[in-house]
Amino acid sequence: MQKPVICIGAALVDELFHATEEMLLATTNNATVTKTAGGVSRNIAHQLSLLGVPVQLISVFGNDSDGNWLKQVSTAAGVKLDAAITREGLSGKYTGILNVDGSLFSAFLTNAANHLITPEHLQKHAALLQTASYILADANINVDTAEWLLNFSNETGIPFIIEPVSVPPAKKFKGVNLSGLHLITPNEDELPVLCSEKSFLTQMQVEELLNKGVQKIWLHNGKYGSALYSKEKSISLNACDIEVVDCTGAGDGSLSGFILGKYLGKEDMDCLKIAHTLSAEILQVNGAIATHLNQEKLLHLVSKYYPAS
Repeated sequence: MQKPVICIGAALVDELFHATEEMLLATTNNATVTKTAGGVSRNIAHQLSLLGVPVQLISVFGNDSDGNWLKQVSTAAGVKLDAAITREGLSGKYTGILNVDGSLFSAFLTNAANHLITPEHLQKHAALLQTASYILADANINVDTAEWLLNFSNETGIPFIIEPVSVPPAKKFKGVNLSGLHLITPNEDELPVLCSEKSFLTQMQVEELLNKGVQKIWLHNGKYGSALYSKEKSISLNACDIEVVDCTGAGDGSLSGFILGKYLGKEDMDCLKIAHTLSAEILQVNGAIATHLNQEKLLHLVSKYYPAS
């Protein structure tokens, strides 16, 4: 039996308002609206499952119609919810306001209850966690829960990955002992808030995290691509040249692609190419999931975006 990737963190309803004209402040803007299943960890779990990777999702759902719908969408994609939590009340919602070009203007997060994913809850499901090939958590979870997971990772040898999500949740991890963390995946806005003020240049910030015992840092630089740093080496890859429809979920998809590459035993550069390819495909559709792709199609597309030189 294949070992699952276990994703821990947010499951949300994504409600996206896409402006049809340039945004104006303090007045009415015309927009189209879409509703999709979202949440960073849920998105990654969903995408990985569509790509043929076995997945468990540990998240929090409300006992409302949205929660039932989120569970249904996830399980229909093949995501298992053996250790998920159902609580009284409304499910979490992410309301995004998108500019005409698909970039994010602003967003609101409501009713997320990720504080219920406690170390005690994870301890009860330690046997399930011990079956993992990788453990991934988004930074919406509490710091003590992430610390428990890192300690569990260091004890078991199961690689642990943290996705910072955005600046506010990433800030929680400034000063936290991340020694032994397999991978953290900040963008250029999130990296500085993970570090001390004395590290004011990108290279200094990367070195600070590496010196604190983080094994790999994958820095995302949007349209400029990304770079993967470790003590031994650094590699970088340009982003794909595409027309963006919707930026939602591109980072989640990128990490899904990278994990798929690692799950298949590929080298770091090949993993980056898979990651960027999947991200590019998600950027060209509405919503956070590339439902039109399976593993074979995705791997075939890599050569379209990154032809062999």
